[in-house]
Amino acid sequence: MKEINIYDIDGIKIGNAQNEEAATGITVIICENGAPTGIDVRGGGPASRESELLKPVAACEKIHAVVLSGGSAFGLDCSGGVMQYLEEKNIGFDTGAAKVPLVCQSCIYDLAIGSSKIRPDKAMAYQACLNSEKRNYKDGCFGAGTGATVGKLKGPDFMLKSGIGSYAVDLDGLKIGAVICVNALGDVYDTENGKIIAGLLNDDKNGFSCSTKQMYKDFSVKENLFTSNTTIGAVITNAAFDKTQMNKIAAMAQNGIARAIAPVHTTADGDSIYAMSTGNIGADINVVGTLAADVVSKAVKNAVLSAESRYGIKSAGEILKNLH
Repeated sequence: MKEINIYDIDGIKIGNAQNEEAATGITVIICENGAPTGIDVRGGGPASRESELLKPVAACEKIHAVVLSGGSAFGLDCSGGVMQYLEEKNIGFDTGAAKVPLVCQSCIYDLAIGSSKIRPDKAMAYQACLNSEKRNYKDGCFGAGTGATVGKLKGPDFMLKSGIGSYAVDLDGLKIGAVICVNALGDVYDTENGKIIAGLLNDDKNGFSCSTKQMYKDFSVKENLFTSNTTIGAVITNAAFDKTQMNKIAAMAQNGIARAIAPVHTTADGDSIYAMSTGNIGADINVVGTLAADVVSKAVKNAVLSAESRYGIKSAGEILKNLH
């Protein structure tokens, strides 16, 4: 098994667009030929669009794009720009009267960083689609990860800057990768050694405090604590599966988030993972699901380690440098 670039998975285009001053953005994953896609939602407060299409009982068998964005529920408007782009290319579900592009979307809450009045919109989404043609996707504080943060248990003074990250592998021709935007309440762990690599700062703001231990110190009811936390992303594989099977793979992929982030899947999080099949490689669903969890956890790690200090918020790299 070897590490590859997320672009090495055939059948997809990925593009970022962002407003850096407002600290918000969008990442679009396009499959022009359509992709059987599943979703697994484990947070209690998702901001999402067209997720009902992905249920096994829905008639839709393939979708054409997954959108990851900032803006909270306001950001859901931006999918119109993706639909415009796809319609101009004559891509969509043929209804007879028109071809309707099928676009699913999930959003993070980033309104507390930068400007709360500027959100991803139709124009930004259309630009992200154009950028996908130039293969402009990169990890870090770009696209949906522009305003992402982690470690928010004690409020904004003790949180760290996060971003969006990717990771992909090739297992003898079976390819699978993940693009994950990490905007978590909790801490991010290196799954290889179990150490915190991003999250809640300690009182001196020169190292990490364990969010889970902090939570256990006070179990009284909290009001509006978990209002700005969501980890969203997509797993992409060239293995051939139908929509029902991709829902199972999405569920197994969530295990990667559970390994890498704690606490996670809280009642007001919107943690959501899509899983897209873009190829025709025959593969065992359990192998692909297990690999999906692995690439997700590594994409989470890359999301926080590639982020830079911005908006007055320190990055994981800045803290880890001081710890060594």
